[in-house]
Amino acid sequence: MHPPGMIQVLGQRAQHALAFLGDFTIFSAQTLGWLLRRRPAPHTLLPSFYTVGVRSVPVVGLTGMFIGMVLAVQMYYQSSRMGVGSRMGGILNVNIVRELGPVLAAVMLAGRVGSAMAAEMGTMRITEQVDALSCLGTHPLHYLVVPRLLACTLLVPLLTIFADFMGVMGGAYLGTRYYGIEPHFYWYHTANFVGLWDLASGLIKSVFFGAAIGLISCHRGLNSQAGAEGVGRAATEAFVASFVVILILDFFLGLFLINIYHAPLARQPRFS
Repeated sequence: MHPPGMIQVLGQRAQHALAFLGDFTIFSAQTLGWLLRRRPAPHTLLPSFYTVGVRSVPVVGLTGMFIGMVLAVQMYYQSSRMGVGSRMGGILNVNIVRELGPVLAAVMLAGRVGSAMAAEMGTMRITEQVDALSCLGTHPLHYLVVPRLLACTLLVPLLTIFADFMGVMGGAYLGTRYYGIEPHFYWYHTANFVGLWDLASGLIKSVFFGAAIGLISCHRGLNSQAGAEGVGRAATEAFVASFVVILILDFFLGLFLINIYHAPLARQPRFS
């Protein structure tokens, strides 16, 4: 037999991608239906909150702090060359609150929480625990997916706030203590640069990031192949897909939110 041509391979991959997209859309719609139809099963929500939220605090805080310090190192020399070293705090913190805090917190949670959820649910799938739930009259989406989706959607914004705080504090410590920027000017320019809309836009993004992590991880776990290799592949696919979707959502949500914020300014009359 001749090896398949390039067009045939591309067609097969496109077919698999469309099938995956359709299956994921149906899975998401069914999960949303259960979420709106009935509250989570007893004793399932708090363990998910603990796993997603409490156990993620150290890694999210450490990541946020060092991201702020790394940005401070890079921005100080660039801003000093342009003669605006005292304004470094505003430039640094607006980037943390608007972009880096939400994205990096979501990526860390996709690696720590998302892959763990996919591996856990994949193990339950291949050991027939999911089928046992169905035999007992409990729908797997309601019992397994809905609590994890709620935990990711509600707690990722809170963890994003914590990551923002640690990043701001890390950058402020390095800027004021190590580089000798006057604290008054550092926080004065921060207050002028960072507004409520910047914080709100980051939190809006984090809600979508959390929902994407929960849905993708649970979908990959419930569709895991048999064996240890299948569970490992499901965990890897969950992280990679979550990471890619986070970046795509960040681009489109950022574009949408910026257009909303600047729409009143664009409608103002311009005088030549």
